[in-house]
Amino acid sequence: MTTELLKPEAFDAQQYFERIYARPVILEAKKLSQVFGTGKAQRTVLNQLDLKIHKREFICVIGPSGCGKSTFSRVVAGLDGYSSGEILVDGQPIHGPSPERGMVFQGYTLFPWKTVKENVMFGPKMKGQSHASAEAHAREWINIIGLEKYENHYPNELSGGMKQRVAIARALVNEPKILLMDEPFGALDPYTRQKMQRHLMDLWQNIDITIIFVTHDMDEAILLADRIVALKANPGEIKEIIEVDLPRPRSPELLLTPEFKRLRERVDFLVHAQEDELDPALENLPKIPRMTQVSTTK
Repeated sequence: MTTELLKPEAFDAQQYFERIYARPVILEAKKLSQVFGTGKAQRTVLNQLDLKIHKREFICVIGPSGCGKSTFSRVVAGLDGYSSGEILVDGQPIHGPSPERGMVFQGYTLFPWKTVKENVMFGPKMKGQSHASAEAHAREWINIIGLEKYENHYPNELSGGMKQRVAIARALVNEPKILLMDEPFGALDPYTRQKMQRHLMDLWQNIDITIIFVTHDMDEAILLADRIVALKANPGEIKEIIEVDLPRPRSPELLLTPEFKRLRERVDFLVHAQEDELDPALENLPKIPRMTQVSTTK
C-alpha cells in the first residue's frame, strides 16, 4: 500500500458548506432591530439583522463591546423582546422563553441549594415528568458530562468547569433544538477552557443540536464555528459572515497552522479595524498625573 493511500481524505470545504445549506433553516432573523431608550438617550443595539441558521450548525457571534452579541442571544432565547422585524424558529415567531431554546450564561446560574442531580432534574420536572423519569434523564446527562461521581454535590463544592458542565447538562436535558451560549467559558482558566471547548465539540458532533455561541475570543470562535457572524457596533449590524473552512474534528494544534492564522487575521480585522466601533469612552483618555516618586527608568 502506498503512502498516498494512507493519507486521510482531503477536506472539501465547498462540499461541507453545501451540505449545511441543504439542511432546513432552524432560525431566521428578518430585519431584526432592538432599540433601547427614547429621545436623545435612544440607542440602536441591533439594526436590521438578516440571518439564516441551518439545523445542526455551530455559529459563533463576535464583535466589539456593545455590538449587541448578548442582546441577540437573549432575544433568541425569548428573555428579551425586540423593537421591530421578526425572529423565527422553524418558521414560528418567538414569544418568550421555551424549552426548545436552552441557554448557558457566563455566570454560574445553578441553584445553589440544589445538588447537581436536582439542578439537572429541574427542567424535566417543570415539564411535568415524574420524579423517577426526571431523575433517569438527569442521570443520563450527568453521565454524558462525566460528573456521575458528583451528582449529590452542591455547586459550591464544584470547580468552575464542573459548574458549566452542569449548566450545559441542565440545558440539554430538555432536548432543545437550539443551545444558546453567552461567553460560557469566559471565567475559566486557559487549561479548563480548552478542555471545555473540546467537550462541547464532542457533544455537538454527537447530538442533534444547533449551537449559537457568543464570544470575545477570536481563537475560540475559529476553533468551534462552522460560520462566524461578525457584528459591528453603533449600531449593531452584521458586518460579515465568515465560513470557517477548516476540517473537523479540530484540536488546539490547529492554532499553529497557516490556515488558522489566515482566518485569525481576517477575524481580527473585522473586530478591530474601525476605531469608531469600539468603546467611545476609550477615545479621549486623560493624561495620568504623576502620583509617585519612584522612577520607571534605571
